[in-house]
Amino acid sequence: MKPIHGFAPSSLKVKIPLLLAELRAPFLTASLASVFLGTAMAWVSWKNIDPIFLLLTLAGTFCLHSSANVINDYFDYKSGCDGLNRDSIPPFTGGSGLLVSGALRPNEVLALASSLFLTAGAIGLYLAMIRGWIILVLVAVAVLSGYFYTTHLATRGVGELVVGLCFGPLLAFGTYYVQTNSFALGPLLAGLPLGLLVAAILWINEIPDYRADSLVGKNTAVVRLGKRRAAQVYVCIVGLAYAIIGFGILARVLPVTSALTFLSLPLALKAARIANTSYDSKELRPANGLTISTHLVVGILLTTGYILLPLLPAI
Repeated sequence: MKPIHGFAPSSLKVKIPLLLAELRAPFLTASLASVFLGTAMAWVSWKNIDPIFLLLTLAGTFCLHSSANVINDYFDYKSGCDGLNRDSIPPFTGGSGLLVSGALRPNEVLALASSLFLTAGAIGLYLAMIRGWIILVLVAVAVLSGYFYTTHLATRGVGELVVGLCFGPLLAFGTYYVQTNSFALGPLLAGLPLGLLVAAILWINEIPDYRADSLVGKNTAVVRLGKRRAAQVYVCIVGLAYAIIGFGILARVLPVTSALTFLSLPLALKAARIANTSYDSKELRPANGLTISTHLVVGILLTTGYILLPLLPAI
């Protein structure tokens, strides 16, 4: 039988667990948190949530984020970056390792990425037909950012910022818009701290990859700054996320219930301390995990704050 979309039918059953692992699902919280935040804000504003739109938004976000993970694993393998990486801290850095080990072939990974991109595009097109052109613009920005992250954005030192904007404020706004079919500044502002923390995840994960990235000309912001200064900037990025939340509360742009997010500060402070002292060794590992945890907890608490808001009318 002829192979379909890069997969040999005889081996597809064996490959499925590997293809699922290639998605790097544990990292998908970086995008899904903003979906739930935008949904909570829509519920508070309009007292109604369309479950079908929510499921489609979640599915589209899953496909977009997964496709970005997969295609960038493909490009890092093709450039030789992952093969040269001797300092990676799995599972946080150095890619999935499935291409380097030979468990998956490049054409299989490319086919998987293409399928996910096409599915995300189809979902985005359907939502755009119902909710308007703005959804199509947001999806196009996300697809292009995900596809060109490794080859163009990261190598120019702006990949972290662009992905942070996509997975933070733009995704929160897009989710809100799908539910309400209306423009609002609130989701963009509320999503900004989450976007900065997504950028922080990418940033700290690039520190162990410094040598391999520099060898293949992948001039990320970390490569341009060097490990020590990159660790210092990482602390500033995380600190800025909390500063924006604090300022937003004081300026009455964010609800006072957003102060719940400061319960996550111990995680962030511990990650910052480790980053500043262990940026040049594999002792950095806990900081990689703590940064992901910080983003997840902030997302949960920020969303919870909005859900609780109607219960506190006097605040």
